[in-house]
Amino acid sequence: MNDGDTADDIMDATYRALCTHGYADLTMQDIADEAEKSKAALHYHYDSKHDLLCAFLEYLYDGFVDRIEDPDGEDPHERLLSLVDSVLDKPDDGSEEFGTAILEIRAHAPYEQGFRERLTKFDDYLVDELEAILEDGIADGTFESDLDSEDTARFIVTVLTGAATERVTTGRPVECTRQTLREYVETHLLNGQREVEA
Repeated sequence: MNDGDTADDIMDATYRALCTHGYADLTMQDIADEAEKSKAALHYHYDSKHDLLCAFLEYLYDGFVDRIEDPDGEDPHERLLSLVDSVLDKPDDGSEEFGTAILEIRAHAPYEQGFRERLTKFDDYLVDELEAILEDGIADGTFESDLDSEDTARFIVTVLTGAATERVTTGRPVECTRQTLREYVETHLLNGQREVEA
């Protein structure tokens, strides 16, 4: 087995262990048990639980990028809505337990620089993707010409993050957020002078 296979096995084991134990109670032994490896073997690759979880966040980031890059759509309006849908829709392997564990990790980000840096990468990537779509839409007349693309992108990311948090903490579905964002795009972003198909 090569190092890539070993790393993937450990990442998969970390996912399962987080679903079972959550963040606060998670131990290196829990992950080792899920990976069917010794704790010493785990420490060969990662010095601590913190280091392993930082690597896990990098692993999740790669999957996040793969999932949301190149949104479908014939024009910037469609691509924007498609990107929003991709973020709001849980990945196929997403579970409530895992969502709770990630929320716990997010709660520790203010005190853990490694977590904070890696979680910021998610937001920054999404802001960049949204901003690029908005800029394309401003250039071709789809969106209002005086739109501040960066501020708008950051606002949308804030709304999406809030929706994800509410889904985990209260079980509230994201459909209300999806519909509200669609209405926001239509009433505040689309160029009123441009005819848009319903």
